[in-house]
Amino acid sequence: MTIDIQALFRKARIMPVVTLSAADQAVPLAHALLEGGLTAIEVTLRTPAGLPGIEAIARHVPQMAVGAGTVLSPADLSAVAEAGATFALSPGSTPDLLIAAKTSPIPFVPGVATASEVMAVLAAGMTTMKLFPASIVGGVPMLRALAGPLGEAMFCPTGGVSLDNAGAYLAEPNVLCVGGTWIAPLDLIRAGNWGEITARAAAAVAAFPG
Repeated sequence: MTIDIQALFRKARIMPVVTLSAADQAVPLAHALLEGGLTAIEVTLRTPAGLPGIEAIARHVPQMAVGAGTVLSPADLSAVAEAGATFALSPGSTPDLLIAAKTSPIPFVPGVATASEVMAVLAAGMTTMKLFPASIVGGVPMLRALAGPLGEAMFCPTGGVSLDNAGAYLAEPNVLCVGGTWIAPLDLIRAGNWGEITARAAAAVAAFPG
């Protein structure tokens, strides 16, 4: 079944970007986020726990749409699809990744930071992108500037997104959702403070209802 990534992102609105230090953190983390009302998560491949963590969420918490972040190569894209990821994201894009995305069984969301990169992704047949690092490359003014000439492009800004500025991003017509680390930072995950993570998730849902 083909996944409508834009519909998935619109429903999610807030997507925690998480880095696991141990794979056994993945399932309780996913349950904590679900309890707070969030429906999608980006688990990065920045640590060895990332891939088995994605597999654990896909297997044991199917209600959570688990995305794989920090996908840097076609081999990464293949591995996360095999692990059961619902979708994949990258901080940027390469010609090889854009080619691999055409035959990937899961949607790939490439990262962009310039108008030229947006144009390259559109030319490859994709309209959903990750603006990264959003706060550094221009934030909301950048999104507004891109909307005019490149109105087909839709974004999930990440990088510097917080509870304080997420609303400004979500108000833009070309923003589907935002990604951020504030809901489930590494220190809370390491401490197993699932109650605090649930509370932060619930606060985000309350602040930015769909």
